[in-house]
Amino acid sequence: GYALRVWYRAADVFVFPSTYEGFGMPVLEAMASGIPTICARVSSLPEVAGDAALLVDPRDVGDIVNAIERVLTDHVLRATLRARGLARACEFTWERTARETRRVYKNLEEANSLSIKVKKP
Repeated sequence: GYALRVWYRAADVFVFPSTYEGFGMPVLEAMASGIPTICARVSSLPEVAGDAALLVDPRDVGDIVNAIERVLTDHVLRATLRARGLARACEFTWERTARETRRVYKNLEEANSLSIKVKKP
């Protein structure tokens, strides 16, 4: 809610070195808040982040520190990540989620219907 948005807006960089995520909502929330984002190069995070975040090895402290230093000292990189993050976050809407979910269910229904027709003599 509100408190989370305040923290995102107060941040200079969002660092999320998670080793496993089902989707990566915190990364998307940070990007939607205009925060330059660094996240792990594992699980679903690269797919969520796209080219809008720096990707790091979550088990390599040096890699994480280097990425943080780059974002904090490179004003062009920070502005680029901010702009890309905002644009990337706009690609993820509840309407799109509902549409894609419906498409998956429809494809499953069609596949199930075909397999039933094939199995019957």
